[in-house]
Amino acid sequence: MTAPELLLQRLDAIARSLASRADAIALLGVGSVGRDLDRIDEHSDLDFFAIVEDEAKQSYLDDIGWLREAAPVVYDFENTVDGRKVLFADGIYAEYAVFTLGEVTSGAFMPGRVVWQRADAPAGLGDLGRLPSRSPLDTPEFNLNEALTNLYVGLHRDARGERVSAMRLIQVHAIDRLLTYLDLTADGVEGGQDAFAVDRRAELRLAGAAFPFAEMMRGYEHNRESALAILEWIEAHASVSAALAAEIRELAGA
Repeated sequence: MTAPELLLQRLDAIARSLASRADAIALLGVGSVGRDLDRIDEHSDLDFFAIVEDEAKQSYLDDIGWLREAAPVVYDFENTVDGRKVLFADGIYAEYAVFTLGEVTSGAFMPGRVVWQRADAPAGLGDLGRLPSRSPLDTPEFNLNEALTNLYVGLHRDARGERVSAMRLIQVHAIDRLLTYLDLTADGVEGGQDAFAVDRRAELRLAGAAFPFAEMMRGYEHNRESALAILEWIEAHASVSAALAAEIRELAGA
């Protein structure tokens, strides 16, 4: 049996466990076991929402017996107020949340795939997800300018000796802004950006964009070189303030 088949089989086993409980309402698969089943592969994990009655939520969070009925669990911990991360004995890793109907109706979640729901559950539970709304300021120009100022501030922190903070500003935050810029301009982007994690599937989405990941993210010891590579990429794609570009180059020692 392939890894994707095992994941879907485990989800079905969890559904059977929930179906045996009067206070469970539905099970929604999300991510690669949700509506994007074409993305599931041997590296996928199990993401799901268990929807339960209001008064039962805490018991589902405190006692994972309902999960152990599906398969033995060797590791788990509470990672949010709504959910846990678990590792099953056979190596399947899962992240899940337990929601009430009110919570799944009002929150911002990825729309899911109904794996199971009891007969009196509301119709369309899988359609209740709402993606985060984008700010009117979230334009291509905004993202490029955010990236440029990330470089400027990051290089100052690098000069101060705050190299971890500098690395994150230059090689993480600025890169996130460029990925969003490419998503907004559709410059070589295949498929939409993940609404909750801008870096997901970046290499696949930008396969035709010749985006120089390695040059832009050279690691902790190379903040300045990474910043210069990012600046040069931005200058090749848009008009950049000559004053700010000069400041960035001076800070980077160019």
